[in-house]
Amino acid sequence: MKFSERLGYKSIKQELQFEIIDIELKNSLWTIFLDNYINKLERKNYTTGRKELYIYTYSLWLNFFKLPIDTSPISQDQYVSKDSLINHIRKFFFSDKTEWYEIYDLIEFSGKYSKGDYFELFNKIFEREKAGYRFLNSQIVPISSKEEIQAIEDAISNNDSFKSVKTHLETSLKLLSDKQNPDYRNSIKESISAIESMCKIFIGDDKSTLGQTLKKLENDGHLHPALKKAFSSLYGYTSDDAGIRHALIESDREIDFYEAKFMLTTCSAFINFLKSRM
Repeated sequence: MKFSERLGYKSIKQELQFEIIDIELKNSLWTIFLDNYINKLERKNYTTGRKELYIYTYSLWLNFFKLPIDTSPISQDQYVSKDSLINHIRKFFFSDKTEWYEIYDLIEFSGKYSKGDYFELFNKIFEREKAGYRFLNSQIVPISSKEEIQAIEDAISNNDSFKSVKTHLETSLKLLSDKQNPDYRNSIKESISAIESMCKIFIGDDKSTLGQTLKKLENDGHLHPALKKAFSSLYGYTSDDAGIRHALIESDREIDFYEAKFMLTTCSAFINFLKSRM
């Protein structure tokens, strides 16, 4: 993990690549686009004779770039200069004037003319680089909402009163967003530990368990019984034999990014709820 990531100098939106594309993600997307799309289309021209590169390039100029067709790399006999095509798209892809969402526009548009594992390949890159988006039914959709991101940002407060909560949430986020070695199981542990810390702060008892603090919150009228039951169940899910907190054994089920992200955002929202009652 980089220095900036360990010490929290990157924002949460950067950690989860939400409404942003960093250079590592951009480079990876370009490599997949070039090697597994443009080059593959050219190879299909020779094997099928369907001029698929021409069909794509014509549509790209007409419907995506919306440029005069005589500026395209297409000759009168429908031959496409692949090098000129690549140069044009590359300038667009890496230009400082191109917004992050325009790159996703291009990738999504190009998917209409793809076959095979196009969407799967991009989803693997999205997941590896912690992009907040995935291909679903040939469309790029967010897997994180603005509300989820805001909930985490609000919960990670700089207020010294919530220092222990902040530490647990930041650790959970780092474990979740680590590109090299993500640890989803321990990310969930840190998320639920943040709730425990927040509950102890809320009732002013550092020795209480989460169950005890939730019960007190209910008795004092701060927490609806159904909500108390829901978070007690979440705690049980992290503690039982098939859950999270026990030592990892061979028969344990795999914890993925989506489950860990759900726990981080849910715990952050609950922490914000408790802060609003203080």
